[in-house]
Amino acid sequence: MVKTNNHVGRVGAASNHNQTVIDFEKDGADEKLLKNGNLSSNGLKNGEKSEYDRTMTEDINKLLREMPLTEDMTCGFWIFKGKFLQRFANQTSYVILYGLVGCVFSMTYSYFNGTITTIEKRFKIPSRNTGIISVGNDISQMLVSAVLSYYAGKGHRPRWIGFGLSTIVMFCLLMAVPHFLYGPGEDALALTAEFGAIADENATIEVIEAQRSKTLCRSSDGGAECVQGEGNVAPQLVLFLAQFISGIGGSLYYTLGVAYMDDNTKKSKTPALLSLSYFLRMLGPAIGLALASFCLRVYVAPNLHPVIKMKDPRWLGAWWMGWLIIGSMILVSGIFLTMFPKQLPRAKARRMIEEERRKQRETIKNKSQNNKEKLTNCLEEEKPTEAKASFKDMLVTFKRLTTNKILMYNNFSSVFYLFGYTPYWIFTPKYIEIQYRQSASISNLVTGTVALAFSATGVLLSGFVISRYRPRARYMAAWNVIVGFLTVAGCISYAFIGCPGNEQSVIVNIHDSSLSNATTCNSDCHCDYVRYSPVCGENKMTYISPCHAGCKKEHIASTGQKYFYDCSCIPHASINKEGKSTYEGLTSMDLTITENDEQDIQTTTLASHLQSLDADIPGIGGRAISGACPVNCFSQFVTFLVVMCFLKFIGATGRASNFLVSVRCVPEKDKTAAMGFGMMMMSMLAFIPSPIFFGWVLDRLCLVWGKTCTNKGNCWLYDPESLRYTLNITASMFVVLGALFDCGVWYYVKDLKIFDEEVKEIEMKIVQHEEDINAEKKTEI
Repeated sequence: MVKTNNHVGRVGAASNHNQTVIDFEKDGADEKLLKNGNLSSNGLKNGEKSEYDRTMTEDINKLLREMPLTEDMTCGFWIFKGKFLQRFANQTSYVILYGLVGCVFSMTYSYFNGTITTIEKRFKIPSRNTGIISVGNDISQMLVSAVLSYYAGKGHRPRWIGFGLSTIVMFCLLMAVPHFLYGPGEDALALTAEFGAIADENATIEVIEAQRSKTLCRSSDGGAECVQGEGNVAPQLVLFLAQFISGIGGSLYYTLGVAYMDDNTKKSKTPALLSLSYFLRMLGPAIGLALASFCLRVYVAPNLHPVIKMKDPRWLGAWWMGWLIIGSMILVSGIFLTMFPKQLPRAKARRMIEEERRKQRETIKNKSQNNKEKLTNCLEEEKPTEAKASFKDMLVTFKRLTTNKILMYNNFSSVFYLFGYTPYWIFTPKYIEIQYRQSASISNLVTGTVALAFSATGVLLSGFVISRYRPRARYMAAWNVIVGFLTVAGCISYAFIGCPGNEQSVIVNIHDSSLSNATTCNSDCHCDYVRYSPVCGENKMTYISPCHAGCKKEHIASTGQKYFYDCSCIPHASINKEGKSTYEGLTSMDLTITENDEQDIQTTTLASHLQSLDADIPGIGGRAISGACPVNCFSQFVTFLVVMCFLKFIGATGRASNFLVSVRCVPEKDKTAAMGFGMMMMSMLAFIPSPIFFGWVLDRLCLVWGKTCTNKGNCWLYDPESLRYTLNITASMFVVLGALFDCGVWYYVKDLKIFDEEVKEIEMKIVQHEEDINAEKKTEI
């Protein structure tokens, strides 16, 4: 007979029967027993271990001492076995190693983003093709994650995880293969001493000056050249294949890894351990960006000696080097992860004892099948014989999953949430630059460190809170509903956190000769292929580029500040009542020749020209400085940052509860298949279509498009106000749908048990009820 908690009262007299019999048909049965039995909500009193837990721990330790070490509990493989490795066959070692592997794995995404511009430059890959390459892993996850997770879930899961990690190693090697196949490139080799190049600082200055001059109004030589199309397609196919392979390994790592963790740990500890692994994985992106920064400081051909420095636009960093480092780290850590046994010894001992006690409970249950039958059949099913993996059984399994209302509601909730939140993951740094005029470095710092810190805090806190207080499934589902609607409120609030000064300070004066032959201030400047490089005119308005502002001359001060003048589209500065110019731009005093101004270009001629410019001669164009006009959006930016960090924190608190509902609502044998099926749904319905959909939406809000020789290029400038309303309101609509599906989850999980302690409470109810019935029968006799 199962031992009961010391605080459970036992009833032996018929006179007390009416007060103690449990109403198994009512939803409040749990609360009644807890009240009558003087138990806490998790079966404990004063935070102490229950008698059940104490006896379970003693029985497990005794069984581990007596039980022989079988093959499925042995740590290691081949000749790599022994007592030294066996001491690491525990949940703590697994969680830490699994989290560290996840940390290295997540480095691949940030490293790819950090080096993609260099890869594009080296192989002349258009940005639109880069987007196609980056979704290769989502395509493979959509195709194979469900099938692989089904078959792998029935096998040796750590070995299957090791296989998945080997595909990640292959992915890293394939990402570096184009460098070894095609080399650094002729342009890069031509800039090294070994190939005859000579160090010439003036050559670098000439290149920089040539690039600068392309942004100016040049009516004589035809303007800037068009950007050439894409280069060789073969490297692009290799990169796409690499991404496709990474999706296979990623699906095995995520689905099997957390399922193995959940099966080999005490259910009450799963949230804390899961949150710890999430936290370790969150460190990866920051490390990946740091690695990308380090590798790009090394020349693309490290064995050669470049004659240029990093400031030269022709510099190419060693983008391929980091892939070899990451691949080596995953290879080593993956080997250790593969050494874990099919079942952790302690977990197997616990299951053996629970199975023995289940058989004892069956003996009690068979004596009386009455009003408690519904509850016992729901929670204490006979352990079925697990079917062997087959195509027919896989179809039966997936049919069983699709008819599971809790699982499907939870999956569709995740789909709509991810669909609506994808543009924020992709577009937030650019969004901050556009809306609040923050620099790219500040934008990436905010999204990569500050927001990450709040997400990590939310994940850790929620995991430990759930492990400590063990809330019921309905409470966790209710919290997910609250998180969903708070996210909706946050997305809508984004739409109203704008900067009016920013939205009204840009002049878009693009002359299109195909639409009109009318003469404008920049119609002779040939600005079609000039890149977006905003300047601030003395009229306090921002122009797309010096060319679009009609600026014909440029000066670079010793401080690095660029000054443009003779700008035909900028009205000359007005004079205020004090007789001073309202625009504090460049004057002849700024161009005094000193020894430190050797790098200034055309200093003497500029100074003499601006001496006449100071006299405010009619007909001379206005002036401008590089960069958009300063707009004070700091208060709006801080408000946006506060809301974003709040949403990051709140959203992270729902991860553990969402996972627990997903794995507890399906039979134990379907756990990994359910996770793979969910990943397939996320890839097919969210990760692939969402960027395409929001890309289409954002394209309709573009004000200025770049041009290439054969096609339309990337968008350079968006309408800030339209972007703010359209992006955030559209995203919030999808998140609303996700929150509504969460309401469905909340409705259907009312009978779902999450933790072992909840099942133990039911066991105690059954035992107590059986004793009550026996006592009543004796009294009647």
